[in-house]
Amino acid sequence: MAPIPTPPAEPDDSPDTYVGRDADTAERLARERGWSNVRSLPPGAVITMEYRSGRLNFEVRDGRVTRAWKG
Repeated sequence: MAPIPTPPAEPDDSPDTYVGRDADTAERLARERGWSNVRSLPPGAVITMEYRSGRLNFEVRDGRVTRAWKG
């Protein structure tokens, strides 16, 4: 049986620091801080709930991040 792969480490970064920022600036900053995948979503978007290590999700309303979470 193949071993279970170890997921990559996530940046030591709090999603709360992105709330209120301009969406483009928040995405650029997240990538600079080491997030490999940054996803911007409109409010109420239907998404799958699988957890992806290294992904940061933004809910964006009127060009501003209103919510941010890992996975």
